[in-house]
Amino acid sequence: MKPTFWQRVVKDFKRNKGIYVMLLPVLLYYAVFHYGPMYGAQIAFRDFTPVRGITGSTWVGLENFQEFFNGIYFWRLLRNTWTIGLLDVLFGFPAPIIFALLLNEVTNEKFERFVQTTSYLPYFISVVVVVGLIIDFFARDGLINEILGLHGDARIGFMSKPSYYWAIYVGSGVWQTFGYGSIIYLAAISNIDPQLYDAAKVDGAGRFRQLLNVTLPGITPTIITLFILRIGAMLSIGSEKTILMYNPLVYETADIISSYVYRTGVLNGDYSLTAAVGLFNSAINFILLLLANYISRRRSETSLF
Repeated sequence: MKPTFWQRVVKDFKRNKGIYVMLLPVLLYYAVFHYGPMYGAQIAFRDFTPVRGITGSTWVGLENFQEFFNGIYFWRLLRNTWTIGLLDVLFGFPAPIIFALLLNEVTNEKFERFVQTTSYLPYFISVVVVVGLIIDFFARDGLINEILGLHGDARIGFMSKPSYYWAIYVGSGVWQTFGYGSIIYLAAISNIDPQLYDAAKVDGAGRFRQLLNVTLPGITPTIITLFILRIGAMLSIGSEKTILMYNPLVYETADIISSYVYRTGVLNGDYSLTAAVGLFNSAINFILLLLANYISRRRSETSLF
């Protein structure tokens, strides 16, 4: 008699009990902090007041969404969020891949370890410290302006000019994350069969041809998977760095959806509107994830589902 689904589950649990125990904290984390709060998403459709609670607040349907869509800041928020997210994908996603490929070509182990350690360190620096460094470096009396002054150029108020904000924000993000992000690609490269390189050498392939014909195809599934996930989170730009970096002079290019949610929800107490904005942002991210996964499944053999 063929075992039932639950019998197979119990059998697999007994066989891999240790793995399931290790997995339990992760499942609890997502259940408590990600799936549990979904119940509160309904306040996006209510005129929520803490005194009445979620179910006691008046149901208003799509009014909160209409208020956001008709707001004077809607297109600015959408443009800035899309632009920063797109620039981050264009420059931030390839950076760790290129770095991992270059690092893989280094033959001196001591130098390789030194470069790896140096490139990983910025990732573990607090966002507050990173933004403090950015402000100090790009201030009118900061390092960048001091260097410009040596060449006779006029000092520039980088942090007060909207035209420089996107470059500073995205560039600092790439600097902080490219080293740590290369770890997974280095791990994928290390799993490539060495015999493939030996065969390429026999065929007369140099280091560059080996990189194109062996290394890149070997890590392509990893690249595609991470790219799909990156597209799905393109609009999920954290508010912490933005709030620390921006000021009223650069709102035109710096204000994004998450910073608007912080100001409206936390500072002004309009929880229903911010819940609607957050739900809208999550829905767009979900659509982008499905679209990227669909295209990947049609164009390659790699997809999330």
